[in-house]
Parts: sequence; structure tokens; C-alpha cells
Amino acid sequence: MPWTPPSRPSRRSLLAGAAGAAGAALLTGCTDGRSAASDPAVSLERRMREAAVRDSARLLERYDATAAAHPDLAARLAPLRAAVAAHTAALSPAAASGSPSPAASPSGGTGAAAPSASGEPVPAKPAEALTALADAERSLSEARTIDLAGAPGELARMLASVAACGAVHVYLLTSTPGAKP
Repeated sequence: MPWTPPSRPSRRSLLAGAAGAAGAALLTGCTDGRSAASDPAVSLERRMREAAVRDSARLLERYDATAAAHPDLAARLAPLRAAVAAHTAALSPAAASGSPSPAASPSGGTGAAAPSASGEPVPAKPAEALTALADAERSLSEARTIDLAGAPGELARMLASVAACGAVHVYLLTSTPGAKP
């Protein structure tokens, strides 16, 4: 019997083989043997979230110290503080993983003027205390805006939203209550 060259595979069989290989890769999870904990993107996001939570916790302490030093401002500060507490919970690494995050503690309201998160005492005049709080909000909002460049997708969206809220807080803290803009 004469020798015949092997037949070439059809286009259909090549496509079927490629689809099978792609399906197998999807079923195995496309892992290279590394755990999610050793993934640099995951650890970067976790570190960024932890830093954001620390910054928000410091801002909460500043709200608490201001409300304690100026009880007449407590009602005005309460909704802003509540928003910062919600940001703290939403930014926590536990929130990203779907685990329940610890709730932020409510304002202490001890009546004693505590130092702010930066260690500086709260200004004695209410207007100056509001300005100092607005400066802290502005600084944190700007820092979060800068952090957007290196943040993974979902965290970047969250940081953008929280930074925008901080900018609104600055406006609310520096505007005169009851005045029309």
C-alpha cells in the first residue's frame, strides 16, 4: 500500500480544541498555584483599605473631640460624623471580603475637650473648631483623590465617592447654618 500523508485538521476541529482548552482553563480557575493572599493586587488593596480606615478613624476622633469641646456644635456635627463612620465601615478590609465589619462607636460626648486625632487641642472658639475640622476633611479628601491613581477598580470607586463626600463636608462645615448659598 502506498504511503499517504496525514490529513490536515479541519478548521472546525481546531476551533473545538481551542474552545475545550479555554473551558478547561476556566474550570480550573486560571490559577498558577499562588493563593489569593500572596497576590500583590490583593495585598495592595488590603493595605490601602487599612490605611483608609485608619485615616477615617482619626477623623472620627477629631469629630468626637470637637463635639466634646463644643457641645453646641454636636447636633450640627452628628450627621457628618455618622457619614464618616459609615465610610470607615465600608472601607474596612472585612467589608471587601463580605465579612461583617465592626460598627463604628458612637460619639463619646464626655464633655471634656480631648485632643484631636493629630494631638492638637480643639480650638476654643466654635468657628475655629469648625474650620479645623473642615481642614482635616479637606486634607483627607485630597489624599483620597491622590490615592485613586493606584487603587484597584472597586476601591478606586469607593475612594472617589468618599472623597467627594469629604468635599461636601468641607462646604457644610464652612458655610453658615441657615444661610442661602
